[in-house]
Amino acid sequence: MQLVWSPSFSRELKRLIRRNPQLRGAIERTLEQLSENPFHSGLKTHKLKGDLADRWACSIDYGNRVVFRFVQNPDSGEEELLLLALGSHDEVY
Repeated sequence: MQLVWSPSFSRELKRLIRRNPQLRGAIERTLEQLSENPFHSGLKTHKLKGDLADRWACSIDYGNRVVFRFVQNPDSGEEELLLLALGSHDEVY
């Protein structure tokens, strides 16, 4: 599945890696798994509620999450994952 990075996701990724360079490998593995199978058991993917009801989240590690939405590419009609936010639990929710 194609991953589409929002501008805010890109900024948050750079900021998180700058603060925690040791997370780079875990983030790369998470994004690869997300691309291959968004519901891989290791990701702990779950649907969000409330104001974020149209979004999903998965775990990078115990404290960090990726928030995303399933979207349809208007050109190809393929389903894609729009990566929206990245960071600690408190930062993304």
